[in-house]
Amino acid sequence: MHIRVVGFDWDSGNLKKCQKHGISQTEIEALFYDLEVLISEDVAHSQHEPWFFAFGTTDEDRAMLVVFTLRDKEGMMCARPISARYMHQKERQTYEKEIP
Repeated sequence: MHIRVVGFDWDSGNLKKCQKHGISQTEIEALFYDLEVLISEDVAHSQHEPWFFAFGTTDEDRAMLVVFTLRDKEGMMCARPISARYMHQKERQTYEKEIP
């Protein structure tokens, strides 16, 4: 799935939740501009609005998973990160098989 994000929707709530696993705002935002980011819909948690998973790696080659939703802010498609963490070993192996 390809989603073009042109901005981000941050506030103190989602920033604090995303950073609790030691991932910075800069790392999270950079993931969305990575050419090898994989995005899939989080069907299990998409009750009130669509949620998505973004799988990718940081500049330090750490495999990261970001759960996010999309928000329209002044006509721009913005990602609103909900949660972020480093992938578990099995998730990383699956991600590495999927990237070209």
